[in-house]
Amino acid sequence: MANRIILNETSYHGAGAINEIVAEVKARGFKKGLIVTDKDLIKFNVATKVTDLLDEAGLAYEIFDGVEPNPTVEQVKAGVEAGKSAGADYIIAIGGGSPIDTAKGIGIILTNPEFSDVLSLDGVADTKNPALPILAVPTTSGTAAEVTINYVITDKANDRKFVCVDPHDIPVAAFVDSDLMMGMPASLAAATGMDALTHAIEGLITLGAWEMTDTFHIKAIELIAANLKASVEGDASAREKLALGQYFAGMGFSNVGLGLAHGMAHPLSARFNAPHGVACAMLLPVIMEYNKNNTGEKYRHIAAAFGLDSTGDINEVRDAAVKAVRDLGDSVGIPSLDELGVGEADLAALSADALADVCTPGNPREASLDEINALYKSML
Repeated sequence: MANRIILNETSYHGAGAINEIVAEVKARGFKKGLIVTDKDLIKFNVATKVTDLLDEAGLAYEIFDGVEPNPTVEQVKAGVEAGKSAGADYIIAIGGGSPIDTAKGIGIILTNPEFSDVLSLDGVADTKNPALPILAVPTTSGTAAEVTINYVITDKANDRKFVCVDPHDIPVAAFVDSDLMMGMPASLAAATGMDALTHAIEGLITLGAWEMTDTFHIKAIELIAANLKASVEGDASAREKLALGQYFAGMGFSNVGLGLAHGMAHPLSARFNAPHGVACAMLLPVIMEYNKNNTGEKYRHIAAAFGLDSTGDINEVRDAAVKAVRDLGDSVGIPSLDELGVGEADLAALSADALADVCTPGNPREASLDEINALYKSML
């Protein structure tokens, strides 16, 4: 069986990376852009760092700032209409996972209008055409949405999130500029950093993992483990390294899938409006513990990336790796499940959604409905 890798055509990394946007737009012959972002990034002059460059170059664009956390079907539809009205021939997505995910949905529907209901994009949709070209500018160091073929949309009518997996949606170019990430508050830096660590660890142990993606994920774990605390504290160098680490994780998991931590995190976000990174961070050590006996030698890589002795008894190494991840989450202030308002009466619905989630089958240990319910319950 052939293993497939899909990545951006072009990516720029490091402080000042956004200064390459104008050259990319001109080189690709684009005429008018649709800026997809949120109101806060406009209000706090983050998105304007990009639009100022376009203005100075005399490049035409219109702004759609109707994105909110955990973007919905309705927001994607509104963005599609904005793109049509603007006559845009490309998109610049500015923000965390929510604006970039929204931009992917917009871009796909603009070139594949038969999916305009949005809901039909759930899972692996049979789209025929590449999305309207997307230039992705992440402002958080966690989701890696700028380099993945996945995006997540909330179906509010049914209290669920659905994951869309589509090689046609990957941004053609990414501008991973750590300067834009310096405005993240500590809580967001912690949540997105732990989301990136979840991507890296789940990507390393998922059933589809192979040597190339293992390389990406191991380096991602190393960068995140070494720099997350300092990044949360606002250190510029650490945030730049986190930005690179989360991108490495995205290069890997986008191509091999994730597992049960993400499968269980999506219902928490959909039903309790929990930030995705927070949900993943709470679940990661719990699911690592659940999976540990089904991961071969993989936890040795995790332990080594955390600077631990990885040469001893495998069971001791696995326990040390789980503890290191739990301690890191605790050190950056990740909340508990109770703080989200989850009660025992909610567990049946959460468990059913998690079992049906597209990420869950990638888990190295098959989970039953009762086991998922017990895992949620253990966190209360």
